[in-house]
Amino acid sequence: MDIVVLISGRGSNLEAIAKAYKTGKIQGKIKLVISNKKDARGLEIAREYGIPAEFHNPSKFDSRLEYDRHLINRIKKENPQLVVLAGYMRILSDEFIDAFEGKLINIHPSLTPAFTGLKAQKQAIEYGAKFSGCTVHFVSKELDTGPVIVQAVVPITPEDTEETLSEKILKFEHRIYPQAIKWISEGRVKIEGRKVIVKDAKYGTIPVNPALEDF
Repeated sequence: MDIVVLISGRGSNLEAIAKAYKTGKIQGKIKLVISNKKDARGLEIAREYGIPAEFHNPSKFDSRLEYDRHLINRIKKENPQLVVLAGYMRILSDEFIDAFEGKLINIHPSLTPAFTGLKAQKQAIEYGAKFSGCTVHFVSKELDTGPVIVQAVVPITPEDTEETLSEKILKFEHRIYPQAIKWISEGRVKIEGRKVIVKDAKYGTIPVNPALEDF
């Protein structure tokens, strides 16, 4: 499966995905990495893996919609089967989401629909939640609420801070994101309304549901 990845920052999920491609766990290639931040560490990671990487400056466009239209045109030149948001910190326009409907996925550091938006880990700590985690989902027009592919659960202890919880969650992000991409690449993921079914996956497992197979 050929993909395009959008990033804004350090690129740790990008690196996990790139490793999965490099080792052959996922067939195909990452055709392009795009960042809206010039100094994003993820651009360097992409180049280290031999992946074309580009910075596209939002300040050169008069509106979010114009920038998104520019990205749509650039991404479509690569003809990807999937567009992957990996720490991309811009809210997407409806037009962008429509352009890649059913082929656009994201990872969020909470068990959606809880704690959507920014600083989800901090939200969980301040709320006093006893569990949090991460979610891979298809992107919808409502922020962080698209149909769920896979989730991982982590416990929150009284000693946890935003930073320690983030680290616990991140370890699972690096496993469930490439796993979700592999399932999609194998044609095993079907969307039925709000439900996402992974064919032949093992459901009812903890801490990851459905169960990890390759990561």
